[in-house]
Order: sequence, then C-alpha cells, then structure tokens
Amino acid sequence: MALRGLAASGPSFRGPLDEAVAAAEERGAPAVVVAAGGTPEDDEEDEGRGRGLLRWDGFSAWLHCVCVVGFDLELGQAVEVIYPQHSKLTDKEKTNICYLSFPDSNSGCLGDTQFCFRFRQSSGRRVSLHCLLDHYDKDLPVYLKKDPAYFYGYVYFRQVRDKSLKRGYFQKSLVLISKLPYIHFFHTVLKQIAPEYFEKSEPYLEAACNDVDRWPAPVPGKTLHLPIMGVVMKVRIPTCHDKPGTTQIAQLTQQADTHISVILPTVHEVDLFRCFCPVFLHSQMLWELVLLGEPLVVMAPSPSESSETVLALVNCISPLKYFSDFRPYFTIHDSEFKEYTTRTQAPPSVILGVTNPFFAKTLQHWPHIIRIGDLKPAGEIPKQVKVKKLKNLKTLDSKPGVYTSYKPYLSRDEEIIKQLQKGVQQKRPSEAQSVILRRYFLELTQSFIIPLERYVASLMPLQKSISPWKSPPQLRQFLPEEFMKTLEKTGPQLTSRIKGDWIGLYRHFLKSPNFDGWFKTRRKEMTQKLEALHLEALCEEDLLLWTQKHTEVETVDLVLKLKNKMLQADREHLPVKPDTMEKLRTHIDAIILALPEDLQGILLKTGMT
Repeated sequence: MALRGLAASGPSFRGPLDEAVAAAEERGAPAVVVAAGGTPEDDEEDEGRGRGLLRWDGFSAWLHCVCVVGFDLELGQAVEVIYPQHSKLTDKEKTNICYLSFPDSNSGCLGDTQFCFRFRQSSGRRVSLHCLLDHYDKDLPVYLKKDPAYFYGYVYFRQVRDKSLKRGYFQKSLVLISKLPYIHFFHTVLKQIAPEYFEKSEPYLEAACNDVDRWPAPVPGKTLHLPIMGVVMKVRIPTCHDKPGTTQIAQLTQQADTHISVILPTVHEVDLFRCFCPVFLHSQMLWELVLLGEPLVVMAPSPSESSETVLALVNCISPLKYFSDFRPYFTIHDSEFKEYTTRTQAPPSVILGVTNPFFAKTLQHWPHIIRIGDLKPAGEIPKQVKVKKLKNLKTLDSKPGVYTSYKPYLSRDEEIIKQLQKGVQQKRPSEAQSVILRRYFLELTQSFIIPLERYVASLMPLQKSISPWKSPPQLRQFLPEEFMKTLEKTGPQLTSRIKGDWIGLYRHFLKSPNFDGWFKTRRKEMTQKLEALHLEALCEEDLLLWTQKHTEVETVDLVLKLKNKMLQADREHLPVKPDTMEKLRTHIDAIILALPEDLQGILLKTGMT
C-alpha cells in the first residue's frame, strides 16, 4: 500500500520544515531534519536534532515502525501496512506481530482495547536505532535501558459490529513497534491517533509519522514537547541520577503552558494498585518470586489485564532491573511457544501473560500461576484471591487465585495491608494507592539491595593502588560467604521492619538471573571507574619528562596507548571529567611535537580510529 508525500490534513506547523527537506533533496544534499517546532523552548532543549539528522532519524529514535494489522478471511491476521515503507521486519517478526496484535477469540474484546506485547528480535539482523542516538541510553535508569534483543509492540485494537463485512465485524489493530519500554507514553500516543486513524486511514497515519520524525531526541532528564496531530504532549524521561521513587513532573507543571494539551506524569509506569488489587494480600510473596526470577504465569481474561499485570510485576522490584525474559501477552502462535512450554526441562526464568484456556493445560507443570478475573475500574475492589495448591488448577475457568507451593522467606508486612485496606474503605483514589504500594516496594527493594551495594563497593581497590605506569588494578572477587558475614551488622534489619529469613532469601537470590545481571552491571561500572581513575592518574604525570628518559620506540608506544585510552573513554562512555580528556590531548600533542618530524607526520596521521 503506497504512502507517499505529506498528508494535507496535518497541522500547519508541518509546512516550512518539509520545504527545507525538499530544497535539500533538490540540491542533491541529504535531507536534514532540525528541531521539532512546537514551542520556542524546543530550540534550546533539542540537543539531538540540533546535530542535523537525516530524514526518519528522528522517527527511528522513538519507533522502529508502525504496523496496521487487519483480519483477512483467507489469510487470518495480516500486516496491511508498515510505515515508514523502508522499515525492515523479518517474516518471523511479522508473523509474531500479526498474532500478538489481536486478542484471543475467547477474550471477547468488543470496542477498543489497548495492550502491550514484547517479542524477540530475529537473530543476525542489525539494530534499527542509530548509534548517534544510542548514547542517550547511558543516562537512563538501568530498568529503562533498551534491550537489543527485544522489541515492544503497543497495540490499539478495535472490534465493532459491521454488517457490511462478511464476518460481521470490523477488526483492526494499530501497532507501534519500538525498542523503548515507555508503556504509558506510547499508550497515550495511541489514544491520540488511533481513533482518528480508523476513520481517516493511511494519509492520517503518514501525517502522524511525519510529526514523530520531527520530535526532539528522547534525552533523559529534559522536558520534551512532542506535537502529534495538533496535540502537544509534555514529558520527561527519568535519568539514572533521579532519586528513586520521585517524579520531576511537579516542577514541569508550575508554569502555565497554554499550548500543552497533555502532561504525562510518567513515561513507563502502570497503575500498580489496579494490577495488584486482586492479590495485594500476597504482594510481598509476588515481590519475592519476581526478585528471585522464578517462572511465573499470569492467566487473565484479556490481553489488557495480562499485559498490565506482567508489567506491574516486573516494575515491583524497581530500581532493580528484571533481567529475565517477560512477555506481557503470549499466545500459542508465538515463535517461542515450544521453548517455553516443553515438559522435557524445568520451566525457564520468565513471566508470561496469557489469555488462551489452552495454557491452563500446557503450563500445568509451572510452579507459580496467578489466575486473575476482570480488573475492576478504579474505586471498585475485587474479592481477594487465596493462595491455592497447583493441583487444583485444572482449567482456566478455575477460580482466581495464586496457585503455588512456594513458602515466602519473609514474614508478611501487615502494616501495608492495613494501609491499603483503609484506603479502600475511605475510597482513596487508585493513583494514591499506587503511590503507597510503589513506595512500599521501593523501600523493600532498597532494604534488600543496600547490603549488596555496600559489600560490592568494598571490592573496589584503594585509589592509592592505582599507578599510571601499570594496568588498572582488578576488582576483588565476590565471595558469597564473606558477604553473608556482613549481614549480621549491616543487613536489611537496619532499614526494614520486616522479619524473616533474609539470609535464605539472599542465598536464593545469588543463584538467580537477576543477581547475575545486577552484578555484571555493577562490575562493568566499577571497572570503568577504575579505567577513568587510571586516566586521571596518567594526566597528572609529567609525560614529557618521562619521554626524555626513554627511547623513541617507547615514546611512540606511549602515544599509541594514550590514543587508544582516549578511544576507549569515548567508546565505553567512561566517567572521566571533560578536563581530563583535554589534558590528555595536550599531553599527546606535546609529546608528538617533541619527536623528529618524520615520526610527527606518521603519528599525526595515525588518527584515533
């Protein structure tokens, strides 16, 4: 289906930019997209676009592509449109998108439904995001960093009666495919564009994509104004420097912005209390299961409920990242179906959200299954489910409950339960309940992780052991028993009122994928810190004096090593001070100029490549 040129229906601020692009194309120069022009502040805020990006680079910073999935009587679900047209999807990826973009037939989703899915990127293909934009990733909290192996799909599905069609129903999904886990943000974008798209079709979709292409880059910590089809959204992506559990949006709303239509308090969070509401009596046990990376299935009546609940579970151990796989909505057609449902090996560390009754049989051997009913609207509280034995789960029609034989390590915190129950009785808004629950999970996770952070920090060599003339020292090895001994005096009892077998919980955690992922991340950060300190130590030396006491061969070797150090600092985003890099460049230049002219020419040509 051809989608060319700009849609005339778009807002007026679209014109001048496209004239500039067209003029550039006529001159034979690459089309350059500058700043997104919703507001005057954009010029100052827009670092990414100020560098001059090619056509569709702005779009690619946020989305891989937009798909329209329809229902064909002969083919079943089929991708009708992929936009922009040059977007690459393998056949396997298209098949996954087709099946994951429609609810199972038993869900009976009439009207409009929004949900989210996550699927594996086909191996061997290039990452779609441009390297120029990837450096923004380093400033994100670890749980919001892109996973190069996965895509997210954000779906707006419409099913309405239509007697003019053979099936009697209009069924179509508008799907945003992205590497970014900004669930709330992309659902908000879809709410703005999907209903009108179903009325106006392709030209409208093209105009919306052109708007996205002019957005500023997704820079963490900046206030971004994002115009889409006449509406301006105001968002702020969190940074790794934000205090966990806080939001900066309050600062954004102090000034009155007449042109702002939508202010988003979060880009990624789901309504935690609404999702945990049927199981809040067991929320601490579920926190343990997620922390330990246990195999977990959420059986729900619709993809909305399954995806929201899976995302809430993954979110509950924040600011820790959940390092295992999770699928907010998983179907029997998924390419990993056999891998995840086989009985020949133990269930993998993964959280699956499912709606098809077939899974009740297929996943009976899984150790932990949450069966939820319809999620109630805010203000209504469903009956609290009970923990039940797995053998009682015969079909998906079984009563809601947490089906597991797991015995929690920690005693249940009755305080939080009383607090939430009181909120229910007082008809406290769901948002306020979510804040309470999120703060509780945050404090629980921090109490658990602080002793680990403290111990890992002790593995760092002393700064005085860093010599500029030797390789940076290595981190000491993580010794589980040595760590366990530290818990007696500096364990979670210092910050948490919860009693129980904390040591047993730590022992289990140290064998989990979440510990493995967390420790690899911390080790990488600390190794980079050592490299940065080593660079700083080098810069403080009188390198010119050193060269006077050494041979030309040794001096050339030093120059090449220093150039490599600078390359490494840039490539790995080492936490070096800007003046350190400047000092290093000055040292390199001074050393080269002190060498004979023939060597100078060679070393100056030897760029840092």
